[in-house]
Amino acid sequence: MCDPDPMARTSVPQYDRAEPDAANAFQAGHAALILASHQRLTGRDLLPGGGTPDERAHRLYHAPFALLAHDRAEDPLFFYANLCAQRLFELPWQAIVRLPSRLSAEPLARAERERLLQRVAARGYIDDYSGVRVAASGRRFRIVGATVWNLVDGAGDVVGQAAAFAHWRTIRENPRTAM
Repeated sequence: MCDPDPMARTSVPQYDRAEPDAANAFQAGHAALILASHQRLTGRDLLPGGGTPDERAHRLYHAPFALLAHDRAEDPLFFYANLCAQRLFELPWQAIVRLPSRLSAEPLARAERERLLQRVAARGYIDDYSGVRVAASGRRFRIVGATVWNLVDGAGDVVGQAAAFAHWRTIRENPRTAM
């Protein structure tokens, strides 16, 4: 029987949402999934330099670029955000990993975000995304040149998506229009 939607046949994995630290090897399993999927789909190493899985997980959590990953739930939730992303979105680990990823975008930008995610689902990754996001304080910022890719497990199933970006700028409100 032909399966018209192979992504629909996989269940949503449950992710450990404990904050990365030495006790859990900085979530080395999450880091390995994120890094291997990026390498497989883009042909580039997101975190050059090698090292053990634990060392790479530690470096990823402390990387100088923002990295977020969400699951495949109907309303996807972040399950990973490195320290740079936590600072940028002004949310501590325990808050950001319970946030539906759609809430990282302004309400008017959510349709654009959904089109982006559909492009990634169809192609595996994109490396040209720019868009406006909003921090917990309401501060708006534009991300530029983000890479967004599918997270693919060892069985070849898409289990989520991730985004990494090193460039962003705060959007200054015009004092005449902001009230």
